[in-house]
Amino acid sequence: MATLVGVVSQKGGVGKSTLARLVAREYAAAGWRVKIADLDISQGTSTDWKQRRERAGVKPEVAVEPFGAVAQALKVAPTYDLLVFDGQPHSMAGTLEIANASDAVILPTGLSLDDLKPSVLLAHELVGHGVSVDKLAFVLCRVGDRSAEIVEARAYVGRAGYKALEGELPERTGYRRASDQGRALSETVHSSLRERAERVAQGVIDFVSARVSDADSGRKAG
Repeated sequence: MATLVGVVSQKGGVGKSTLARLVAREYAAAGWRVKIADLDISQGTSTDWKQRRERAGVKPEVAVEPFGAVAQALKVAPTYDLLVFDGQPHSMAGTLEIANASDAVILPTGLSLDDLKPSVLLAHELVGHGVSVDKLAFVLCRVGDRSAEIVEARAYVGRAGYKALEGELPERTGYRRASDQGRALSETVHSSLRERAERVAQGVIDFVSARVSDADSGRKAG
């Protein structure tokens, strides 16, 4: 059975597709059969990234396919070990479908209230529609150099009742260059940036593993 991970947001520009590709690449590097379901077909950001990756001959292979609906993506899930949903922004119905289908849901957010508030409101809406709060986790993306800002953002997420995973993704030219070359953030040539991306990816992997383990225990108990 495939592990299903949703990466969702209600607004663009917070690092959703970037984070989806980072997570998918790290699992693929560990030998998992991975596919990104690019549900943002109007933009096709992950699909375009895959084409750049193929042209550059970057390994490991990370399969990406555009889908018009979550149900279509789920049909291919049994042939993979991991399916990452790169969700469409501005679509509450689609986001809720992803959340209900996924083992874990990752919400990227920037540090400003313009990013944090809608991200938290999205989480509240998901919980209000029956999604378990334990399934949701935030990742801080496009952060600056002020540690106080990061602490404040983590506190904001915590006060709202949610978990902010370890690590942060800064806004850096090295990351943009990597993406332009069809690489994930953990494949940048800059070692310090690579380490920061790997820390974030490991936080997501640990969270997903815990969620899948809890779900398996629940099924056995039932």
